[in-house]
Amino acid sequence: MYDDTLPTVEQLEVDELVCWRVHTRHAELLMTQQGAQVLSYQPHGEEPVIWLSGQAAYQKGKAVRGGVPVCWPWFGDLRRNPAEVQGMHQGGPICPAHGLVRELDWELLNIDTDGPAVHLAFTLDSRSPLLPGWPHAAKLRLDIRLGEQLQLTLSSHNTGDSPLAISQALHSYFAVSDIREVEVEGLDGCRYIETLENWQQRQQQGAIAFHGETDRIYLHTPKRMAILDRAWKRRIELEVEGSSSAVVWNPWIDKSRRLSQFSEDAWQGMLCIETARVMDDWLVVKPGETHQMVLNIASKPL
Repeated sequence: MYDDTLPTVEQLEVDELVCWRVHTRHAELLMTQQGAQVLSYQPHGEEPVIWLSGQAAYQKGKAVRGGVPVCWPWFGDLRRNPAEVQGMHQGGPICPAHGLVRELDWELLNIDTDGPAVHLAFTLDSRSPLLPGWPHAAKLRLDIRLGEQLQLTLSSHNTGDSPLAISQALHSYFAVSDIREVEVEGLDGCRYIETLENWQQRQQQGAIAFHGETDRIYLHTPKRMAILDRAWKRRIELEVEGSSSAVVWNPWIDKSRRLSQFSEDAWQGMLCIETARVMDDWLVVKPGETHQMVLNIASKPL
């Protein structure tokens, strides 16, 4: 007899992309080999925790809107990164926002079960294929553990003989009931860069509430923060390791009209809190060393 309490992993194709659907007694998760990108995560009996656009395009060589894209070896516009990170790029016509690995197929390393939990590991060698304009030796690994909560671990291993200067992020899109009604707790007192106001530096006072387009880079962030969603009667708790910066983003009304794979009203139901190493939190990985950035996501009732 089939035991639906046992974890299962199913490989499937969604349009042009190879994907995996993971089912455990606690939750269901969908991810794609392209970019090693988690697409959706939903605990049983709850609203989704990770948001995926209803207009998402599953095309080879094109990042999917939503989920948790991996941004590496830089975040955002390369020209806005520290000089050391910019200096790693050797030029050329390809210099996309959020780095070079979101649209590449990663290698599935293994799938393991640990009691009721499932662990998947994906890896990417920066020399195969050679990242355009970035001729440095490194191996990336993303470990995904789905149990009572979701844990993502991004590992950067320097296999070359020179230090690597990088910025990076787990660009997490979270599902919310209504962005105008939620708050982000845990960043009170943190210094942040207001990118929409000439990149001015400011200090957070109290919880973050949302009244318009938001694009802020928070620095010296704590290890724990949370999204408080009273309409859905839950807290999405985030616990991080190996990261001291975070990006909080919502496009609001006008920018939503300019985004690809994004409906005009989608801004109401999503919020990005991106676990990161950006700005003065940029990272140096010495030859032979490995850096890990860990994100734990847990949905808790209010």
